[in-house]
This record gives sequence, C-alpha cells and structure tokens, in this order.
Amino acid sequence: MTIGNEHPGILDIAVLTTGGTIEKTYDAHQGKLQNANSVLDHIIGDLVLEEINLHRQAVMFKDSLEMTPEDHLQIAESAIQASQTRDGVIVIHGTDRLAETGEAICRLAGSDLTSPIVLTGAMRPWIVRDSDAHQNVTEAILAVQLLAPGVYVCMHSRVLRFPGIVKDRKRLRFVRAD
Repeated sequence: MTIGNEHPGILDIAVLTTGGTIEKTYDAHQGKLQNANSVLDHIIGDLVLEEINLHRQAVMFKDSLEMTPEDHLQIAESAIQASQTRDGVIVIHGTDRLAETGEAICRLAGSDLTSPIVLTGAMRPWIVRDSDAHQNVTEAILAVQLLAPGVYVCMHSRVLRFPGIVKDRKRLRFVRAD
C-alpha cells in the first residue's frame, strides 16, 4: 500500500491520540491518574519499526467517559481525513467509549474508506506495571498493515470489524453485540 507516499515500500501510518486510560499518568500533587501528558513515545520507543513511518496527531486529550457526541464526530472526521492520505490509521482511544467512536467512523465514512482504521486502547494505564497498553499498540501497528479498508478494534490479540462492537465490561474485552 502506498497512498500518496513519497517513499515506495515505506508505510505511512497516522496515529491519532485522543487520551483515555492508555495515556493516563499519575499526578502526585493531586493524588490521581489523569490525562496530562502523552505516553505514546514511551510505548512505541522500544519497537523496531522498519519500513514504517508513524505520523502522530493529537486530536484531543480526554478520558473517554468525558467525551461528547461532538468529540466522537471530531475523532471520526480526523480519522477519515487521515485515511485519505495514509496507508492506515491507528486511533489511540479510551475503552469506555471506543465503540461509539468506531460506530461514528462507520456512519460517516460509509464504504468509502481506502485504508484501514484501527482503534485501540488499554484497560489499564501504560504507567501501571501490568498494563496492556504496549501489547495493544504493538498489535494495532501490525493489524493496520494487514487489514482491508474498514474500521476495526484491535486489543488483546483480537481484531473485530465495526459496526456492531461493544465493550464487555465483565470480561474487559470487546465483543460482537449479538
């Protein structure tokens, strides 16, 4: 895939950050986890990413529980726009409202996508010792290279295609809404 890429053979992947649990850090002054600084550089800094250019874009920096319908629309518009000039798009998102954004992207894009859009996040912040953040971001980077155009969630060694995806809060994973 090379959509508007100046370097054939090198994949251009947009990474849109929106905040969420994955990017929460501990504020010692307030004694709580919050979205204050992006940790994405730490997550991807250890990865060997040959023949991949990641283009980071901060869309917002919110806990997804605080997101409004307008926020979901803004993320959807940003993801669709990025997909028009990149080989793939990864959206780093809070898991509580990730499904709403996935559905918004599907509604807005219809069947007009030319590259895959993969949403991912973490059930536990990157800063926590047993976080799933590193695994999920790594899997999303691999998935976006292999998937057909469409909208997906990639977490915990699973890839599911929107529409019809929900968060199973008991099992802490995404499933089909059946």
